Amino acid sequence: MPGLVQEEPQFKTIQVKKLHPTFAAEISGVDFDNVSDEQFSEVVAAMAKYGVCVLRNTGLSDAAHVAFSRRFGELDSAKRYFANGRKQRYDHYELFDAGNVTIEPLTPGGPLTEPRPLDPNCARAHANRGNGVFHCDSSFNPRRASFCLLRAAVLPPPGNGGDTLFADSRTAAEELDEETLALLAGGKDVDENRGLIGAHSMAHSRKLGSPEFFSDLDPTQWSMTRHRILQRHTPSGRMNLYVGAHLHHVEEAPDDGVPSGKGQEGKEIPDSWPLVQKLNAHVTQDKYVVSVPWHDVGDVIIWDNRAVLHRAGPGTFEGKYLRDLRRTTVHDDSPTAWGFNEVGSEFSAFFTPPTKAATAGGDAR
Repeated sequence: MPGLVQEEPQFKTIQVKKLHPTFAAEISGVDFDNVSDEQFSEVVAAMAKYGVCVLRNTGLSDAAHVAFSRRFGELDSAKRYFANGRKQRYDHYELFDAGNVTIEPLTPGGPLTEPRPLDPNCARAHANRGNGVFHCDSSFNPRRASFCLLRAAVLPPPGNGGDTLFADSRTAAEELDEETLALLAGGKDVDENRGLIGAHSMAHSRKLGSPEFFSDLDPTQWSMTRHRILQRHTPSGRMNLYVGAHLHHVEEAPDDGVPSGKGQEGKEIPDSWPLVQKLNAHVTQDKYVVSVPWHDVGDVIIWDNRAVLHRAGPGTFEGKYLRDLRRTTVHDDSPTAWGFNEVGSEFSAFFTPPTKAATAGGDAR
């Protein structure tokens, strides 16, 4: 499939600086004190074109971050992850904690502490290492995510790493070899109702990120969610590879190829894992990747999980300096948002035992 020629959009209220030949841009000129409908529509258009947009020194507070994010659509909430009396570090459950910060007591039953860096050897730090493998946020949820907006609240001193890297999964889809394209699409002609299905698991990505620590974790004992692997990115009309570290295995499509809305679990194809590895290696080739550094508190990166993969870059800040990043996650409202999962099913928290309410369209495997 040859790469598509995409015209450069013309903007009136924002300025664009490309960061990579095929995707990602830094945009400026956004008036965050008063984002007009025209200007917001241009930001959305830039996202459709570039997949990743970087906005520097926005000055957004937690509340303003959430309010701006709501203009993109319905927001996910982190509240389900706070059980047994655990408290979030800040007031807004719409802000997911994507940093290395903890306020947990130093001793069982002790008081909460001032923010401090996570111990790199603690369980949460091991779980977070899955974020260092290219992935799509929320592909393990029955309703996937569209946009994420990640903001720097505290940054480590310069020179300590911690960039965020992105991979262009749309261009990677357009440059697939014909044999792999036909396999994913269910035939030589791309048929969006016949393509193979990916089964996604958060437990799987955690194990990939820290295999020794999670050596006893069996992802097949947890519920998985299912989304088409090769699918059309609605805002741009381009095809996209929906893969990444949460992708556990590949299944055949249902006979009619059409999601039922009631949850469907298919038959795993032969050589499923080698195909998963091949696809992830293809998308994350250096030619498709850009590394975005964080410059200042208030920097924001917006990306579309339906068009790119991302991962946290390494750094010497771990265990020494705070890197407080806070992320809003927008629920996808495209026709493929729920994939092959039960529409309206609940989102489960990581390591919550599978239940009927949280199976997200598939029995525990």
